[in-house]
Order: sequence, then C-alpha cells, then structure tokens
Amino acid sequence: MAGNSEPLSPRAKLAVTAGRAAAAVSRAAGKGSGSVIGGKVALRFDPDLLARLARHLDVVLVSATNGKTTTTRLLAEALRANGPVVSNALGANMPAGITSALAGGSDARYGVIEVDEKYLAGVARDVAPKAIALLNLSRDQLDRAAETRMLAEKWREGLAGVEAIVIANADDPLIVWAASSSPTVVWVAAGQEWKDDAWSCPSCGGVLQRPSEDWFCAECGFRRPTPTWALSGDHVVDPYGVAWPIHLQLPGRANRSNAAVSAAAAAAFGVDPKIALERMYKVQAVAGRYDVVSYQGRDLRLLLAKNPAGWLETFSLIDGPPTPVILSVNARGADGTDTSWLWDVDYTRLAGHPILVLGDRKLDLAVRLEVAGLQFLVCADLEEAVRSAPPGRIETIANYTAFQDLRRKVGN
Repeated sequence: MAGNSEPLSPRAKLAVTAGRAAAAVSRAAGKGSGSVIGGKVALRFDPDLLARLARHLDVVLVSATNGKTTTTRLLAEALRANGPVVSNALGANMPAGITSALAGGSDARYGVIEVDEKYLAGVARDVAPKAIALLNLSRDQLDRAAETRMLAEKWREGLAGVEAIVIANADDPLIVWAASSSPTVVWVAAGQEWKDDAWSCPSCGGVLQRPSEDWFCAECGFRRPTPTWALSGDHVVDPYGVAWPIHLQLPGRANRSNAAVSAAAAAAFGVDPKIALERMYKVQAVAGRYDVVSYQGRDLRLLLAKNPAGWLETFSLIDGPPTPVILSVNARGADGTDTSWLWDVDYTRLAGHPILVLGDRKLDLAVRLEVAGLQFLVCADLEEAVRSAPPGRIETIANYTAFQDLRRKVGN
C-alpha cells in the first residue's frame, strides 16, 4: 500500500490548503516556520486529516525524552536508501506539526515522525505505524508531562493495541516496561548514562539491582530483556553477531546510541545495516544542534540540553578546560516553567571552565552554580558573554527556547 497515494477528499484538500495559507501568513509575519499554526488550522477543517495523510505511508514513530529529533533525522536518511521520505525534521512533534509535515509528503513512501512523549499513543492510533522506536524516558517538564513512571504506564496502555514492531532500548527499565505490552519488540542494548529516574522497578516499585550493565528486580522478577542488537563502542552489532562500524559527524556516545536504534529500525524496513549507517554519516547537524557558527569574530558551538539527562550527555561532548562555556536557561512554555531540575544536574563537571551565564532564568542558574562552588559571570546578553570569554572556541549550551534565541541571534 505504501507509495500508492489515494486522492484526498474535497474536505481534506480544503484543510490542507487552509493550513498552507495559515503557515504562509505566519512565515510572512516572521512568526517562524508556520508548521504548528498551519497544522492546527488544517485539523480544525478536518479532524481526521492526520490519519488520511498517513494512509499511503509506511510510518515509523520516534519518541523519547532525549535524542528523538536526531534519531528521526538519522533514520530518515537511512530509509531514503529505499525510497522518498517525509519527516518532521525540524522537531514540530505534536499532532499539528506532524500534520503539517505529512501534508507535504504526497509522493513519499515512508513517514519518519518524531512524536512528543505525551502524544505518542494518540498519534500511533491515528497513523497506524509499521514501527515505533523508543529510546529513553527521564524527567523533563514535570509541570507538563507528569512523572516518568506515569508516562511509561500511559505508553504501556496506549501501545498495547498497536500492531507495530517496537524497537526499544533494553537498557532503560522505563522503556522496557512501556514496550512490554507490545506483541513484537526488537530489543536494542543502546545504553543508559542517566540512571537517576530508573532505580525503582516500574512493575512493582521495588529497588532495581544493577550489576554491571544488567538490571533486574529481585522482588517481582522484572528484568532486562536479552537484546538482539547492541551498541558496542564504535560499532552496532546486529542479530547475526556482525559488528558494523558507526561513522558519524555528530559527536558523542548518545549519538552512537541513536544510530544503533536507527539501524535496528531501518532493518525492520529492509535496509541493510551497512547502507543505513553509511547514509547516517551525511548528517552534520540537526536543527542547528552541533553547528559551529561565527559571531563577533569568535567560533561558538551550539549545543542543546533540555533536562538533567541531556546536560549529562552534553558535558561529555565539550572540550576540556580552559575552554569557555556559555550556559543559557529559559523557563517558557516550551521549556517547562519549573526550573527545579537544575538541582539534579551535576555542574561540578564544569570545574576549571570559564562560565558565562545567560537567559531568562540566569539568576536561578547562578544560584545553582554558586552552591556547586563554581566561578561564573552573569551576563546581560550574548554580546557581553562573548566579549567576556577568554580566547578559544566557546561551547554554548542552552535549553530549548534559549537555544532558539541563540540561533536567531547568531543568524543560524
């Protein structure tokens, strides 16, 4: 069925046209890409439009707390080996943004869709995916998305009736709990650096035992499943025991983990791991993340970190002291308005770096850094921070809206 696009009904066509017009107005007004408002308008005209647009596609959904935008990008690149792909590559991952993306994919064979954690079950019901990739769950925007165990339970309930191949990270107990209700699961040993949200058993509430890379609950028997794919250093090992080299332009262990899950997901669509991984090398940056830009005569590397798990991974990417580091934190709607998560981040890892602090909530961050015993300078804006930074490339780490602010500022 994939690739054989059925004609849209007159109502659906009207909805798509109205959505595109709204998006164009939004862009002309300088309000961004217009994908979200365009999708909202289109769904107002036809509430079933998302399902209609996905009908001719082989769809794979990608969801997680961290890494879903990058994994979506890597997986889309891999699947292009087999045919045209439509994807919400810029991260508009709620139903409106997904609808806008699919509206431009009438000739596509595959839909590679990033989905916000809160909307995963609903989108899965609408688009009838062939596969779903689940990477990790950790605390993020608790004021909006609720506690991680509750989210895992919602996924577990919502995915129970979905006939999709689930590609899931065997090293995250919350992901295993969420995926275990699915009839067909491909387990990937993708690793888990951040473990602070997964010490209690999601099944019974007991304390998880974590000998080496394994984990299990001694009270109820819930345990790590045996993976058929595994990240092993700079390689991904397939179900036949063949180790395929991972060559990425994106830095860090977390992105090798994303590539391993992407290779396993691509295999579910018949793409050979060698071809999938070779295609992933083309990805240099993802929606501005990892880009090195020139600003006021200085090189800035732009890094996104939205929650404690993301900050932990990002600290492992940056150049060592005395490399200057700019930190910028906002707490707007898209970030979550609660900044208490700052206290869960181990900022002592920045000891020895000159630290410049920006953002709407720079004083919240300053208090956290002071308690951590670090030297830092609070700055009014990016210009002052760059002026105040000692020589060398500047590592710039920001949460979601602060990252967007920085990209606009540097013209990226």
